[in-house]
Order: sequence, then C-alpha cells, then structure tokens
Amino acid sequence: MLNEIFAPLKSGTDIRGTAVNGVPGEYINLSDDTLEAIAYGFAAWLYENVMPNYGELYNVAIGHDSRISADHIKSIIIPPLLDCGINIKDCGLSSTPAMFMTTVDFDCDASIEITASHHPWNKNGLKFFTRRGGLEGSDIEAILTNAQYDVKPDLPEDMPKGECTEANYMNTYAKTLREKICEEVNSDDYARPLRDFKIVVDAGNGVGGFYAEKVLAPLGADIEGSQFLEPDGRFPNHVPNPENKAAMDSISKAVLDNGADLGVIFDTDVDRAACVAASGEEINRNALIALASVIALEGNEGGTIVTDSVTSAGLKKFIEEDLGGKHHRFKRGYKNVINEAKRLNRDECVNSPLAIETSGHAAMRENYFLDDGAYLVTKIIITAAKLRREGRTLESLIENLKQPVEAEEYRVKILDPDFKAYGQKVLEEFDSWLRSNDDYEVANDSFEGVRATKPSAEGWMLLRLSVHDPILPLNIETDKEGGCADLLADARTFLANCDKLDISTL
Repeated sequence: MLNEIFAPLKSGTDIRGTAVNGVPGEYINLSDDTLEAIAYGFAAWLYENVMPNYGELYNVAIGHDSRISADHIKSIIIPPLLDCGINIKDCGLSSTPAMFMTTVDFDCDASIEITASHHPWNKNGLKFFTRRGGLEGSDIEAILTNAQYDVKPDLPEDMPKGECTEANYMNTYAKTLREKICEEVNSDDYARPLRDFKIVVDAGNGVGGFYAEKVLAPLGADIEGSQFLEPDGRFPNHVPNPENKAAMDSISKAVLDNGADLGVIFDTDVDRAACVAASGEEINRNALIALASVIALEGNEGGTIVTDSVTSAGLKKFIEEDLGGKHHRFKRGYKNVINEAKRLNRDECVNSPLAIETSGHAAMRENYFLDDGAYLVTKIIITAAKLRREGRTLESLIENLKQPVEAEEYRVKILDPDFKAYGQKVLEEFDSWLRSNDDYEVANDSFEGVRATKPSAEGWMLLRLSVHDPILPLNIETDKEGGCADLLADARTFLANCDKLDISTL
C-alpha cells in the first residue's frame, strides 16, 4: 500500500501533485527527493516490463508543457535515468500525444511528458508511454511503489551511463500532420490546400501554438486573430480547457471578431480540443462527439462509438438513427473509454473506430487509439475543406443532433471516511428506489452509476461515484424547460435521507 507521501500523487493513469508554492493552503509534494525516487522507480519498472536486456542502452524521450516548474522537474528526473543506462532525448516543449509518437517513429522505447493537463499553474505531473500506449493505473501504482521503497534497477557493474541529447521532435510531428492534410484534402494546390481558409487557434498559453504556426500557416491558412499562442505557464488569459466556459467564450469571440471560418482551442498539452463554427457556435462536448462520429464512421458503417457515461440522449439517437452506428456508453475517464474500445475490437470482434469523452479526449483507432487533440482537429479541418468544395459546412453534418434544453451537474460530497463503500451503498439504494418508482425507467446498460429516465420530465439523471474523490456527481438533462428542477427535486428527496452526504449543493 502506498504511504502518505506517494498515495496522493497517483491520479488515475498519471502522477500529479503540487510543484510550486504560491497557492494558500497548498504545499509542494512533488519534491526533488520524491521526483528522483519516481525516476529510479520508473527505470526499474522499464527494465522489468519493457526493456529486458540489461547492459543494452535504451532510449526514452522527455517533453513538457509550458508550466513554470517543467524545466526544474526535468532537471531532477533526467540524472537518475542516465544513471540507469538510459539514453534521453530531450524534446523540450512538446505535446503529450507527440511524446507517445516518439515511440512510434523516433526510435524511443518509452517516453515521459511533464504535464498536469488543464490544472492550475502550481500543479505538475508525469505521464508515461511505451509503444503499447499510455500506462495503466496498475503501472503507476507499481512505479510509485518502487519509489516508496527506493527500488532501482539491478544493473551490471560495467553498465555505461546514458547520454542526453536535444531533439526537437515537434517539427517531425507537425510535418506528419501537414502531410496528412495535403494528401487527404486532395486540393488542386497540393502544397497549400488551406489557402482559402481563415482559422483562429487558441492555445491557452499552453503547447498548442505550434498548430497555428507549424501546421496551418505553412499550408496557406490565414491564422490572423489566433490568440494566446505564446507559452506561459501561469496561464494569464483563461484556463486552457475546452470544457471551461470562459475559454469557449473567448475562442467564440475571436472567431466572430475575425470573421474566421473555424476556431480551434486546445488544452495545455494538446491531448484535448474543441472547435467553434464560423457562426460562433461551439462544437464541443456532445456536438464534438457527434462530429467526430460522422468522421470516424466513414468507411466503418455500423461501427460502435464508445463514449463516457454522461453523453446526451440526443447524441445516442443521432449516432444510431442518423448515422446508422451504435452508441456504447461506458465509465467516465478517458483511459476507461479508450480501453473499452480496444477491448471491443480485440475481444468481441466489434468494429469500434472511435473512443471519445465529453471532456474532449478523442482517440481514433486509425491513430493508435491515442487521445490527440491535434489529430482530431486535423481530421475536422480535412472534412471542412472537402465540404467547402460542395458548398457545405461542418454544421450541416450534425444539424440533426438534438441538443438538450437544460443540462446541469451537481457534486454531492460524501462525508464518510470510507467514501467508496458508502458511495456504492448509496448507488445500490438509489437504484432500488428508482425501480420501485413508476415514474422512472432505469437504464440496464449503464456501466457506471445509476441512470434513469423520467418520461414526464422529458429527461434523465445519472448518479455516479467519482473514482478518486469523495463525490457523487449528479448529471441531469431534459428536453423541456423546468425539467431539471423536476428531476432534481426527486433526487434531493432520496439523497436527503442519506445521513453521510452533504447535499447543500442541491
């Protein structure tokens, strides 16, 4: 079992913690000693699971997002890896997806991205990849256990130290995206297929500025009006998060102010993205899933789209009735969704070309099931260019998607120290309560929590248990005004009888 030092650092399939002082009440737990131990622990894990030939030098790429703590963290984790006979390719400012791609076409056995995604500026962390993809939660547990017990690889005495060299892989990664656009747009101007497009990019002062400068502009796109392309680890303009309202309002305004054909926004490390149409209409969450589904099902007729559990009823209808595909709702968490799509393809012989979460994590089978915001945006731009030749727009592809009239999320705190056990008990009792209520129809295909529809309210609600936090998130969606209040009143009636819940948020 992980102790009080290392347990808080495990965040699903990542390592994440506080790297910089400056926020009241938050103190550094990604200390130099802790990071050094994690680096040795990762090296030990690599030799045990990935790199079996002791005495042979292996390559690991390291990149980072724009956070102010990135260079310091890198300076701490590189020496232990070199000490373990591992060559380091220092890729500098890099996106998370690019770091995985170094294992595909850059002769790297593994890679590390120093990032904390969209979290505040004082946070940071580590994401790990091998050629099989991102590490699982059990792998992170093993690495942290190694770190806790000071486990290092058992290397030969004559094992040479590794060498560190600088390597700008982002140029190679951007070139691959440019080539994909040139080949698939099939324009009469092969080298400048986006010459008639105006596209504004919002990088949120993260890594995503490369997409405007190294992908779009060289292909002829007008990127004037793009904003916050400069890396700034304090994120002074808005949270770099496509789910954040202020961030989406900002890119929508930029599209309208500049008369752009399309707006693109990335999170800090570019594994998530969203779009804005020329009208200023946001294409994120359910709309983004719908658009990605249209693209993914081309050539995969009848295929299965795997999403997280909070997607809308309208999206399911769109995928299954309008696109002729199948919608498979699964647990929240991008890694859960990706692994389920992989499982369906591998074990069930199900044609599943896309795994996508409402947060904007989108992973296509054709791209190693890698959640890559830049790849998704590239596919969307290719589609937009083809549609333009037909006099159509991206919005026309999803015009039949019915959006909910009301949608809300509430987060109910669990006060019991054993929050997982208590939360599970609440869910079981909630399921029984709903099934005994003639007003509700409980979904029997839920992989997470309890989801039920109330026909009279023209809506549904989903109560689930957070993976990491003592929280029961409650999602409600309806197709008529006042429907959310109706469902919320019912949920409140039940939850008020649970003595170890704080329902003040309701």
